[in-house]
Amino acid sequence: MKTEIFTIILSAIVFSIPMNGEDELQFASPPKEDFHLFLLAGQSNMAGRGTIEEDDRFVHPRVFALDKDGNWKPAIDPIHYDKSVAGVGLGISFAIALAERDTSISIGLIPAACGGSPISSWKPGGYHEQTKSHPYDDAIKRARRAMKDGLLKGILWHQGESDSKPKLAAAYQGKMEDLIKRIRADLDIKSAPFLIGQLGRFSENPWSDSRKRVNEAHIRTAKQMPLVGFVSSEGLTCKSDLIHFDRRSLRLLGQRYAEVYLSIPK
Repeated sequence: MKTEIFTIILSAIVFSIPMNGEDELQFASPPKEDFHLFLLAGQSNMAGRGTIEEDDRFVHPRVFALDKDGNWKPAIDPIHYDKSVAGVGLGISFAIALAERDTSISIGLIPAACGGSPISSWKPGGYHEQTKSHPYDDAIKRARRAMKDGLLKGILWHQGESDSKPKLAAAYQGKMEDLIKRIRADLDIKSAPFLIGQLGRFSENPWSDSRKRVNEAHIRTAKQMPLVGFVSSEGLTCKSDLIHFDRRSLRLLGQRYAEVYLSIPK
């Protein structure tokens, strides 16, 4: 019900700043304490594969994203660049929900997700062949760059599809816990919430036992570790590939991340 209320509120907001290839809303650096940063990590459903529509060219004046070169730009999907198929993701709707709740702050999104990346690549020195990148090292580097301008308030994580295999799923929870501890230590953000998004629950593509095990690892990790939240994907729908959330569902999922973030005592 909360998600539906959020949807009504956000759909009523008019963003009167259309963007195209010739127009650009300049980034005016807010006071550091009022620029709240969020790291977006994981694989393709975090990077976003939703179809881009005309409405996605309108921007919120207090929501920005760090581009590939480390510069702040208006947050317009796709904000990720892991693969050429990057599209609408969950980050912008998450950011808008927070910005509208507190009009004194600006939101800075730090895109760092890599499509297809297993959790084993999310450690120092880890390499992901599909994107020819080092997911963890790159994410830490980008977060540190962003933290020169603002305060890192949380990490949004959506990953697990690549680990939904018998041998990998069995070791997933330990790796998840290690990742959370490591990223908090490396960025010195012991009080920042870590949000774990649930894998897509699509009737067209029933979960295997391994996917159920990864889901259980996500839920247990959120229950057992401090300042960790679990974000449900109940009722969301997929694209025709039966893997990725569709555009509408990604927008809703971002709002659910915001609800969980706001519910965590800080």
